Amino acid sequence: MTLHTWLEEQARQRERDGLVRSLTTRTGDDDLIDLAGNDYLGLCRDERVTAAAAEAALRWGAGASASRLVTGTLPVHTALESALAARLGHEAALVHSTGYHANLSVVTALSDRDTLLVSDAHVHASLVDACRLSRGTLAVVGHNDLSAVEDQLSGRTQTRALVLVESIYSVLGDAAPLVELVELCERHDATLVVDEAHGIGVAGDGGGLVRELGLAGRPSVIVTMTLSKALGSQGGAVLGSHAVIDHLVNRSRPFIYDTGLAPAAAAAAVEALRIVDAEPERVARLHHVAATLADAAGAARVAGAVLSVEMPGPAEALAAQAQCAADGVRVGCFRPPSTPDGISRLRLTASAGVDDDQLAHAAKLISTVVP
Repeated sequence: MTLHTWLEEQARQRERDGLVRSLTTRTGDDDLIDLAGNDYLGLCRDERVTAAAAEAALRWGAGASASRLVTGTLPVHTALESALAARLGHEAALVHSTGYHANLSVVTALSDRDTLLVSDAHVHASLVDACRLSRGTLAVVGHNDLSAVEDQLSGRTQTRALVLVESIYSVLGDAAPLVELVELCERHDATLVVDEAHGIGVAGDGGGLVRELGLAGRPSVIVTMTLSKALGSQGGAVLGSHAVIDHLVNRSRPFIYDTGLAPAAAAAAVEALRIVDAEPERVARLHHVAATLADAAGAARVAGAVLSVEMPGPAEALAAQAQCAADGVRVGCFRPPSTPDGISRLRLTASAGVDDDQLAHAAKLISTVVP
C-alpha cells in the first residue's frame, strides 16, 4: 500500500466517524465571546504584557538565536526562572520553548530502564508521548485512583518510580488528590510529577494547586507548567530542586537541542506574573465566571477554569458548537481521540476578561444548547 492510498483510507475513516478536523484562522476582527481559548486571566492582550514583549523583542531580537547552552540564554530567561521559582515556591526553574517540551524533558531525562512510570489515564498528550519516548516501564492507572497507584508502587521491582498527574485536568477540569499522592510517593520512595498547566494562575492565589496545598518545594515533587494559558504568553517550565534542574540542563534532549524561548515570550510571562501578584481580583473573577457557566450548563462546579459538558456524540457536540458561534459565543469541542474516555464534549474555558453582559449572554445561550 502506498502512503497516499493509506492517507486516503484514513481520511475516509475520519469522515465516517465524524472526526474530521481542520484549521480555522482566527482573524481577531470578530466579536465572538471567547470561551474556547486558554487566556484565563485576560492577560494575552493586556497592554502591559504586550509592551513588555515588544520591548524585549526590540532589545534582544525576534528569537533567542541559539540553544540555551550555546548563546541562547538571555537575562530575560534567568529573570523569568527566578520569578517563577520564587512565586511558585520552588528552589529553581528551567524555562523551555513549550510546555510540551517541559513534560518531555522531565520524563525522558529522569527515567531509565530501572524506572517505573505510573501515569494517570487522563494526563495530557505531552506526558503520554514522554512515556513513549522514555526507557522506563509504563503502568497506566485509572483516573485519580489512589489504590491503583499504591498497588503499582508497592509491587514494583524497579529502583525508582515517577508518578505522573495533572493538578487540574485539561478535559474534565477536576483536581488531582495531590496531598494523598505526595504521601504515597514519599512512603514508597517515588517522585510525583505534577503538570500545572491548568493550575498556574487559577488555583489558590494564582500560584497553582501545588503551592496552595503547601506541597511546593518538597523533594518528592516536581512541577511542569506552561506560560501559554493563564500567563498569556508562550513557553513552558520545570520547577524543582537545584539537583533536578542541573540534571535537566545536562541530560534533557528537549532542552539541550532546542532553541531558547523567544525573548518576547519570556518578558511577557515575567510581566504577567507581576500582574497576577498585584491584581488578585483577576483570579477571583475567573472563578466567578467559571461558576456561572457551570450553573448555566447544569454541571458541577470545577476546581479550575475548564468546564467539560458531556454531549451525546461528536455530531451533537459539533452542532452545539456551531449554534453557539452563530449566537456570538466561541466554545470548544472535544471529540475522540482528544478525550481520554472517548466521550464527546463541549469544553468551556472561563476567563476573567469576560464582562458581566457577555457572561449573561453566554450563560443564557449555553443553557439552551446543552441537552
